[in-house]
Amino acid sequence: MKTQAKTKYIRISPFKVRRIAQVIKGEYLEDALTFLKYLPHRGADFLTKTIKSAAANAVQKKMKESDLKVTNIIVDEGPTIKRFRPRAMGRATRIRKRTCHITVILEDNSNEE
Repeated sequence: MKTQAKTKYIRISPFKVRRIAQVIKGEYLEDALTFLKYLPHRGADFLTKTIKSAAANAVQKKMKESDLKVTNIIVDEGPTIKRFRPRAMGRATRIRKRTCHITVILEDNSNEE
């Protein structure tokens, strides 16, 4: 049985979150949360929050937390906030503040063991 959670419009580049998501994909819930706890990256906090939300959704569906496994993490690009910074000789440079959407899918692996 699968369950998922989404976090949208996070003010961090999707590239930075995908680096961390690749490491956690396929891990059991406890291992993934422990690993994220000790990572110094800012994206790890957002992933932790989303994974805990997906775990809470699973508990609501009467699934055991100890059997949950992170089967997939999807990090999509959200809308980009565009700003301008003044430059020399009256010019301006565009600054792109990127956002992302995180989807975490957990699966109950009690049948495989």
